[in-house]
Amino acid sequence: MHKQFICLNGEMLPSREPSLMHNNRAFCYGDALFETMHANGTKLQFFKDHYSRLAKGMELLQMEKRNLPDAIMLESLLMKLLNKNHLYKGVRVRLSVFRDTGGFYTPENNSVSWLAETIPLHADQYLLNEKGLKTALFTDFPKTADNLANLKTSNSLLYIMAGLHRNKHGWDDCFILNTEGRLAETISSNIFIMKEGLLYTPSLDEGCVAGIMRRQIIRIAAAEGLECTESQITEEDLLAADECFLTNAISGIRWVLAYRNKRYYSKTSRMLVSALNSEQFG
Repeated sequence: MHKQFICLNGEMLPSREPSLMHNNRAFCYGDALFETMHANGTKLQFFKDHYSRLAKGMELLQMEKRNLPDAIMLESLLMKLLNKNHLYKGVRVRLSVFRDTGGFYTPENNSVSWLAETIPLHADQYLLNEKGLKTALFTDFPKTADNLANLKTSNSLLYIMAGLHRNKHGWDDCFILNTEGRLAETISSNIFIMKEGLLYTPSLDEGCVAGIMRRQIIRIAAAEGLECTESQITEEDLLAADECFLTNAISGIRWVLAYRNKRYYSKTSRMLVSALNSEQFG
């Protein structure tokens, strides 16, 4: 096994050596954003979209962008990290941006640092799960639907609690509700349903993360002649749907087999993952 590295502010450092201080604001206050990207060793999938979402999130959180490399330079540094780690196949790349140390709840300044790390994946392309997911609702902590809800921040307590709830009951995933009782997302994915031949996904106003794969699937579905409506989705809609699938930047698409006693097909998810792989990997 080759020695592995991380990239901190453009510097390649051994991954097993300490690199962050105890007063780091991401650790102390969750004052950080992150992007999780899929790479196949020679290309970062949808990097421009990831960079754009990160930049918008930094602007909303009043983080200064002067310490973050531009898109071309950052992509080059991430590819350098992949090469240095001898990762030439499927890889998960996590890029974290955090406000620099100083202050308590109120920051002393808005400058940032960034860190990138890599984790090998089992496959180079997006593979649809052979066995459909079994799902349920998570109702203990509803998600507030505001502008912060669309961001990927390091404050992930809601998803952690949902994950613990899922494991306790032996489900594969669970649906997170917003404060109005409608479906927002799952633990790490956006939601799509097929109902009477039409495709639907919760709108960003419903409190879901503005997922990169969500955006691609809406685009690819339209190219395949399947328009997607961004709307409100209730449990009643879920029970009336013919298909349900989940999307994120690493897995691509995962199809849902069951919610309670309801069973779903996988025709649309199979078509879309095929189109996704054809576009990205030829």
